[in-house]
Amino acid sequence: MLELENTWRSYQLGEHTVHALRGVTLKIAADEFVAIMGRSGSGKSTLLYLLGLLDRPTAGSYRILGKEVSQLDDNTLAGLRTAFFGFIFQQFHLLPRLNALENAAMPLLYSGKNGDAPLRLLREVGLFDRIAHRPGELSGGQKQRVAIARALVNAPRVLLADEPTGSLDSISQQEILDLLSMLHRSGTGIIVVTHDEEVASCADRIIRLQDGEIVSDRRRKKYARAVPPATFPIKISQRPKLHLYLKALLAEGWRAIVANKLRSALSMLGILIGVASVIAMLALGRGAQKSIEAQLSGLGANVLVVRASAVRIGGVVQESGHARLFPDDVPWLRQRVAGIRAITGNALGRAQVSFGNKNWSTTVQGTGVEYATIRNATPFLGRMFTLAEEQSRARVAILGLTVVRELYGDQNPIGTTIKINKVSFQVIGVMPAKGGTGFRDQDDVVVVPLNTALFRLFGRYHLDSLDVEVAPGYDVDTTGENIRNALLTRRRLPLAQQDDAYQVLNLADIRAAVKATSSTMAMLLASIAAVSLLVGGIGIMNIMLVSVTERTAEIGLRKAVGARRRDILLQFLIETLVISTTGGILGIALGILIALAMSSLAGWAVIVSGFSLVLAVSFSLAIGLVFGLWPARKAAALDPIAALRHE
Repeated sequence: MLELENTWRSYQLGEHTVHALRGVTLKIAADEFVAIMGRSGSGKSTLLYLLGLLDRPTAGSYRILGKEVSQLDDNTLAGLRTAFFGFIFQQFHLLPRLNALENAAMPLLYSGKNGDAPLRLLREVGLFDRIAHRPGELSGGQKQRVAIARALVNAPRVLLADEPTGSLDSISQQEILDLLSMLHRSGTGIIVVTHDEEVASCADRIIRLQDGEIVSDRRRKKYARAVPPATFPIKISQRPKLHLYLKALLAEGWRAIVANKLRSALSMLGILIGVASVIAMLALGRGAQKSIEAQLSGLGANVLVVRASAVRIGGVVQESGHARLFPDDVPWLRQRVAGIRAITGNALGRAQVSFGNKNWSTTVQGTGVEYATIRNATPFLGRMFTLAEEQSRARVAILGLTVVRELYGDQNPIGTTIKINKVSFQVIGVMPAKGGTGFRDQDDVVVVPLNTALFRLFGRYHLDSLDVEVAPGYDVDTTGENIRNALLTRRRLPLAQQDDAYQVLNLADIRAAVKATSSTMAMLLASIAAVSLLVGGIGIMNIMLVSVTERTAEIGLRKAVGARRRDILLQFLIETLVISTTGGILGIALGILIALAMSSLAGWAVIVSGFSLVLAVSFSLAIGLVFGLWPARKAAALDPIAALRHE
């Protein structure tokens, strides 16, 4: 079954070449019980691992049933190991986080087989009552019995045992030898490496090595076998179905994470904080944007704001010029521009307002009677001033809620008299709440008739802006352009001054600008928060690199029982993704809680959008994938022999 011909295995140690095997030629039948003996360093373990396809010859030939296997790729060799060989080690190599049954069943993950073989084998080796116990709860002999059950679970043709009794007491040693002899009598081939003559006495054939060469090969017939040797074709075991395979890898990954709870929690912490920050910052930015949009929506989508720009002559900004707005522009535009439903002028200034022994510095806005319609600002308490009051420069005022709060507290202001810059005004109404926009409190205002503001308070004749409501059926942009052209025509400005003379803004432009600014701020905040995700990803990579180092022997074991590079790569990637995904889910919950806390405690508007949730989870998955790939590739690339011997 197994044939070595002039096989060499050499290692390069610095400038020196060490020949572990020197021209070994050997044939082993399918059902032989072979003991390989020799001093330490004689090459016996190297020979065993080479026979078990965990190592490759440097030179020479190795054939299984006549097929050359020394040059096959790693994945094919992994399949052949699963089909032909079962491994038993001196140090047992049981995974401490798995119980006896799970350890025995572990090779099935890579072979695609299923059934009750692990349970049946544990019963046959006398451990049925210990299947739920972990290695730390088993004796040395019991651990080796579990290892034997694991080696047999894929029904191999040959058991390869490396000092299987070297770590056992005499009673446990005898039990294991009896078990190996029974397996041999049932037709299983056994190749055992040992120093112990008592162990070698159980074998049919004893091969002795010295300095990498066979110095003795003695056969002896002890008994007739119950099952005659048989030839069989090489058949690489089938792999499991994808969903079952991924489910098993996920379970393995979760067990590995739970086995190191504190370390896993610390790894998740960076991802958790990053995801929570992204969600909270995006929620804050989205809430601010919606709040501003809600304030703008109260003004209507068909409102235009016309402003005059400063005039430049010879590159010098003039204090005054023809590109200004005046009260008589209001009726003039109403007559000459089609599509104007309502229009009013605005004049703004700061003033000191007092009532009784209280005073307050606020904004005074002079405007026309149509302001309430255009700006959706009809007083909720009292009334708006009339056209007659505007034309007669009546000293009446409508207060914003902030002014009412500062001057009156809980008192009703209607009918009282206030002084604006020492001029007495009667309060006739209270404006509806508008909230804040940026650094300005829109409720901190006193509204008075336009002519009253211009001639009694400010002492000027020009306006700061015009508010225009476009009639239904007219295009807002076209109407705005017509207003601008009409003003330019009236002022007779030269062409060089026309471009910047008047600005016509509609709320769609303002809303788009606000949205763009809010989105930019939200993304800036989210980008800053994403830095913690990157830090969390680096932390995960560091932890996984430590995990690869700690679990090097486990990786070697998995390769010995049939795991391919892809299997190891996927296992460590899945573990990383489980950590990052769990951290992402917990981060979502924390981010929502932070957003709600900001809303309730600070009074900020926050909106948690589905986009932010998808973005945060996707980013956490990407972080896990990217930063987990290097440790996973490092694990997959480990040499199985070096991994098994890793301390």
